[in-house]
Amino acid sequence: MLLSLCTVPLAVLVAGLVGWLAGPVWALFALLPLAVLACGWVLLARNWRSWGYRERADDLLLARGVLWRRETIVPYGRMQLVEVTSGPVERRFGLASVQLHTAAAASDARVPGLVPAEAERLRDRLTALGEARSAGL
Repeated sequence: MLLSLCTVPLAVLVAGLVGWLAGPVWALFALLPLAVLACGWVLLARNWRSWGYRERADDLLLARGVLWRRETIVPYGRMQLVEVTSGPVERRFGLASVQLHTAAAASDARVPGLVPAEAERLRDRLTALGEARSAGL
């Protein structure tokens, strides 16, 4: 959405300016930002499909990345806080994210783009599993 909001007005502005200064034939070159927009949509869709998570017996596996694949494993017993967040853009599209906080300062365990009901279900399940696993610590 942000890609479209930036690219389309830029293309219209450049087309109008070039058309006014150099003529209508040259204004066709201003359509290049629209080609960038089309490529951006393809790349965004590919990046979106690369996110995933799997609830396993002892931990949560998070995977993301297209070129550089990144897998994060968060043991249930190490989870300190599980929260559901939803920013203005996510709320507009009916989405939510689950954010996992552990003792590690650099942990960035996040599951974005979930339906709010699924995000709440995942939060409740992870909280229950975290409490059960941390009881022995």
